[in-house]
Amino acid sequence: MTLVLAQAPAGSPASAAPLDDPARGARGIASVTYDLGDRAYRLPKTGEPVEMAAIVHYPKDLGTTPRPLVVQLHGWHETCADRSAAAARDAAEQAEDWDAYAAASQKLFSWPCAPGTRPIANERGYDYLGEELAARGFIVVSIRANGINASSVSGDDNASARADLINKHLALWQKLNASGRGGLDGAFRDAVTGKAQRIDFRHRVDLNKVGTMGHSRGGAGVTWQASDRHQAQWPAGVKVRSVMALAPAYNVMTEDMAAYEITKTPVAVIRGTCDGQVGREALSFAADATAKSSAGFHRFEMRGANHNYFNTQWSPASGQVAARDDAGHDAAHPGQCTEPGGSTYETQLTEAGQRHIGAAYIAAFFQRYLTDDKKFEANR
Repeated sequence: MTLVLAQAPAGSPASAAPLDDPARGARGIASVTYDLGDRAYRLPKTGEPVEMAAIVHYPKDLGTTPRPLVVQLHGWHETCADRSAAAARDAAEQAEDWDAYAAASQKLFSWPCAPGTRPIANERGYDYLGEELAARGFIVVSIRANGINASSVSGDDNASARADLINKHLALWQKLNASGRGGLDGAFRDAVTGKAQRIDFRHRVDLNKVGTMGHSRGGAGVTWQASDRHQAQWPAGVKVRSVMALAPAYNVMTEDMAAYEITKTPVAVIRGTCDGQVGREALSFAADATAKSSAGFHRFEMRGANHNYFNTQWSPASGQVAARDDAGHDAAHPGQCTEPGGSTYETQLTEAGQRHIGAAYIAAFFQRYLTDDKKFEANR
């Protein structure tokens, strides 16, 4: 089955308006954040702290009909915006001083961050996508996983930890939707001013129509969370109806493939041809995980796309610490890119262009499976 991009995104998600831009109001969307603390809970196997924080994009007019919920989860990236540590790490790499490299990396991957050092808001890297989906009627929660990024958990345990984080957030939304109570009651703040906001989400969220999008290791997390084996761990009343694995960094060495197997939920996987972090095995892993599926499976290779440009915080134009272009380049092919070690070059997409195409495809996928909008489906 193929998804058809029957219409361009509303506006330009690739260059989404700043949160204080009046253009956002014209699209009828708003954004709030919540943060329940840097040490909201601890990983069960290691005791390392993890936060419960997110940004929420939603239609200003929530209406009376419950709206589908999309949960977004970022992948592995630096957690603390320590510029001096980033410079020290670069210098250590040039000098091949690996002890100094490790010491600098420890500062960039710590949690909570040292006093006076800002956390990298990895969850904000998908604001453009959250805004696009909110303009189409979805409620979108992009969650932060810096504690997991800084932790020692790896492989399948890392995917499991990310899945557990998703379920913890869904449990908060289940209680808020049912009664207006729970951990999110009184927790919302305006995404621009930081002022407290009272948003009545009671009975406005359709938790029977949940979609998940995970980027990089977040892609492994959403696959694990939606797998047949782990559906019993979903909070009561929650039904995940669609899974988007964006450049997913799977544990390809897993000895328990059944832990990722999805047979009843539609799945899509996207990978750029210039991805410098995730190889083509991401596509085959997703195909294997859904090999017995009776639901839809969609695979899309994006020509000229790298790994990091899907997240604005990881992209050079942001000016953020550790942001970079991860594609492979060669002076003999200006303006083009390839995957590391590759020999096939493509015209590289700009940051804005890559996000524009990605947002169009992802929005079409969720509209097809969370709203049953058949215009995004081609004939078999």
